[in-house]
Amino acid sequence: MSGKTPGISRRCALRALSAGAAVAASSAVAGVGGRAQAALADGVFAASDPALIPGSPDDQSRQMTRALEEAATAARPLFLPPGRYEIAGVTLPATTHLIGVPGETRLAFRGGPFMMRARGAKRLRLDGVTLDGQALPLDARALLDAEGVEHAAIDDCRIMASGNSGVTLRDCAGRVTLSTFHDIADVGIDVDQSRGMEVTGNRIADCGNTGILIQRDSEATDNSIISGNRVERIRADSGGTGQNGNGINLDKANGVIVSDNRIDDCAFSAIRCFSSDGLAITGNVATRLREMAFYVEFAFEGAVVANNLIDGAVGGISLTNFFEHGGRLGTVSGNVVRRIIGGPAYPDGNLQIGSGIAAEADIAITGNVVEDAMWGLGLGWGPHLRNVTASGNVIRRTNIGIGVSVVEGAGPALIANNLIADAEQGAIRGMRWADVATGELGEGGETVPGVSVVGNRVS
Repeated sequence: MSGKTPGISRRCALRALSAGAAVAASSAVAGVGGRAQAALADGVFAASDPALIPGSPDDQSRQMTRALEEAATAARPLFLPPGRYEIAGVTLPATTHLIGVPGETRLAFRGGPFMMRARGAKRLRLDGVTLDGQALPLDARALLDAEGVEHAAIDDCRIMASGNSGVTLRDCAGRVTLSTFHDIADVGIDVDQSRGMEVTGNRIADCGNTGILIQRDSEATDNSIISGNRVERIRADSGGTGQNGNGINLDKANGVIVSDNRIDDCAFSAIRCFSSDGLAITGNVATRLREMAFYVEFAFEGAVVANNLIDGAVGGISLTNFFEHGGRLGTVSGNVVRRIIGGPAYPDGNLQIGSGIAAEADIAITGNVVEDAMWGLGLGWGPHLRNVTASGNVIRRTNIGIGVSVVEGAGPALIANNLIADAEQGAIRGMRWADVATGELGEGGETVPGVSVVGNRVS
């Protein structure tokens, strides 16, 4: 028997490191989500470079890049133990799966043009890691700047203190789920040219301009799903008249579902939809908005706004811009809208009337409850009225219950079977823009050509 000690190959060493990491991970990540646990069960990859050290104050960008590339070559996820890793300028390989311990594995930005980016990747997946921008200036669009990724998944992560946006996903498919975004200078989650992203179950707070942005260069099918998120305290640091300051903003994105989100304390709207067709806005709760709570505007066609709760805003729900941009076609049903206070005039001179629900063209407003608003319902604006019906709504404690435009050129409207109580300045009135132009309309009152008023109950 030889007295020589057998050598340990590099491959054996890597296997030992990987096995050791898996054992450590099994005890350290008891709180890791199910997807990450499944990955750990399959085995994780541990970086071979000993310089990748949790808690080191040194720049570990080069070591992080090497570890990710080695993990991709081994077709394994890379597990990072708890600790702080100082990085910048990390370009992610074509397949990236990075696993950390939620709240404990922190990647801290050291400054420079970008923190992490991916271009044309096949898969990108982050599980349970924190990206901390440390409020440093950032040339890239976001702390994680990804473009052209076939499948991107951000799960159970924390994105914070970005000098620009939190995450930008351009021309990507995939999901952002169960993650937290806070103290972001611009946009929390920026989905650009989506291939059908899911943004679900996240918490977004304290953003400079927008919570969740779904945008396209030109109007086209998008098909993103935005559901179950909490969005709060969104400012409008870049100013403007509505492009900033929104909890959820759709820009030329067709076929999007916005459902079951909780949105509070926005400088402008909870949900703002610009030139986006085929929308479903359902089951959301929105409070304390400093402009219109839900705005469906410009060149939209086809919007369902149903079963939402709005409590406290300058305006409630508006489907507008028929005359200028062709905005038309939708239903507004089953919503509860209350405490709508109105506000100062827009820069173009138009007033923020404070309508619970306002619509201009080819809209059915049915089965809603509006309480404590300046106007309960606003049907049309000047000549911008066509084929709007208001039926079966409950309206109480308003200045005007229902205001319908009677300006020359206004089209037909039907007001039927509504219950209107405590309307101080009139239950159903014809309006010339913001001014009352008629007495009470309906049974025993004035009549206006094109406006049918039938079966309403006033008390």
